[in-house]
This record gives sequence, structure tokens and C-alpha cells, in this order.
Amino acid sequence: MSTKHSSTVILRSSLIWSGLVLAALAVVGALIGFLVAGPSGLVSALIGILMAGVFFALTAVTMLIGTRMAGETLFSTGYFALVLGGWFVKVIIFVVVMLVLRGQPWISPLVFFFSALAATIASLLIDIVVFARARVPYVGDVALPTSAEDPGEPRPGS
Repeated sequence: MSTKHSSTVILRSSLIWSGLVLAALAVVGALIGFLVAGPSGLVSALIGILMAGVFFALTAVTMLIGTRMAGETLFSTGYFALVLGGWFVKVIIFVVVMLVLRGQPWISPLVFFFSALAATIASLLIDIVVFARARVPYVGDVALPTSAEDPGEPRPGS
């Protein structure tokens, strides 16, 4: 039986709350974008929020997969390789998407920027709140010995 890492609970909770808040932010952002810049504002707001949400989710997902791959190993090379590789892929995708979107007539740059900024701030605040409210022991993921594991050991005070 494998134990669940404390980071798994935090990352899953962060993904769930981020998804809910970013969905609500997409509705509000699309409405404001439409009112400010018409259909191009609506599309720009949705793309900005979607990009921020996807990039934050990719980080959490690569960390969850890395934790599952690492198993009980605390500092697994595979874990760090997966997370670092995920970040590298995200940077490449971000640059490509920004180059494709640059100068498109159906993008409102200010609406895109402010919606991506709002989604980024919302995701960061969610991560802070989820981490601050997490009930994680200070000693980390350790297994305490039981009396059945070492019956030959003398007990203190006996």
C-alpha cells in the first residue's frame, strides 16, 4: 500500500479551485472584453485567461505525475527532470503562441494582457490560500515505527 504525498492533496486542491475560479473569471472577462472591444475583446479575454490557466495547470500536473513516478524517493532525478522539462515545454509553447497571436486583427492587446494578468493573479492567490490552509505535518511524509515492526527493541522506561 502506497502512502499519498502531502503535496498531492495541495496540488489537486489547487487545480480544482483554480479551475472553478478561472471558469468564473472567463465569464466575467469575456463580458467585460465584449463591452470594451466588441467580439475581438471577448476572444482576447478568453484566450488570455485560457493561456494563464493552462500554463498554471501544466505545472501542477507535471508535479503530480512526477510525484507519482518518484514514489517514496524524496529527491528523485526523474521528478525534477519531468518538472523542469514541463517548464521548458511551457516556455516554448508560450513563445510560439505569442508569436502567432502578435499582430492578429482579431486580438485586442490590452484586453488580452489584462485578462491574462487577472488570471495569473487569481491563480497565484488560489495557490497561496490552498497552501496556507493545508494541514501538512511539519515533519513531512514520514512513517512512524509501530510496535509490530520491531518487537525485539526494549521500550524506554521498562
